[in-house]
Amino acid sequence: MPHSVAGPEIERLIQLLARLPGLGPRSARRAALHLIKRREQLLGPLTEAIRVAHERIVVCSECGNVDTADPCTICRDERRDASIIVVVEDVSDLWALERAGALTARYHVLGGVLSPLDGVRPEHLNLDKLVARAARPEVREVILALNATVDGQTTAHYITELLAHMPVRVTRLAHGVPVGGELDYLDEGTLAAAIRQRTTF
Repeated sequence: MPHSVAGPEIERLIQLLARLPGLGPRSARRAALHLIKRREQLLGPLTEAIRVAHERIVVCSECGNVDTADPCTICRDERRDASIIVVVEDVSDLWALERAGALTARYHVLGGVLSPLDGVRPEHLNLDKLVARAARPEVREVILALNATVDGQTTAHYITELLAHMPVRVTRLAHGVPVGGELDYLDEGTLAAAIRQRTTF
C-alpha cells in the first residue's frame, strides 16, 4: 500500500479533485500540485469562486437551468423566441446547444431520461412543468434534443404522446453523419439514420 506524501488536507483536496469528470487519481494529483504551487494566483481565487457559487447557485423554477438568479438568464432574455422550447436531458446539454449558437429559443431541462432498469419513472422527471409550458398560447414547437440512446428515444416517444393533444409541433434533432465525418468510420445505425433523414442538396 502506497504511503501518503502529504498531509490529510492535501490528500483530501486530491480525493475531491479525482471525483471530477475526466480526472483520475494521477490527474488529480497533478491538478492539486499545480493549484498549491500557485496558491495566490489560482487556489485563493478558486476557493472564493467555489464558495460564492455554493452560496448563490439555484435551479431555475421555469426551465431547470442552473444560474445565480431565478428565473435564469436565459428565461429572462426577452430576445429569445418564446414560441420554441428545446427539451434537453441535462444542463450540460443546454450549455452544449448554447455553444453551438444555432437558435435562440427557450429551454426545458428534464433532469434525466426514462430508464426502467435504473428506476427512473415519469414522476422523477420535470414533465408536468413541460406540459404546462407547452400549453401556453405562444408556444408553437417543442424540439426534443435528447441523446440518441434507447432511454433517450423512449423518453422522446413518451413526451410526444404527452403532447399529442396539443396544437404544438413536436420535432427532434436530426441524427446521422457528423460534420467532418467519414462514412467508412461510422457505425451502421448512424449511417441508417442519415439515409432515412436525408435532405435536398
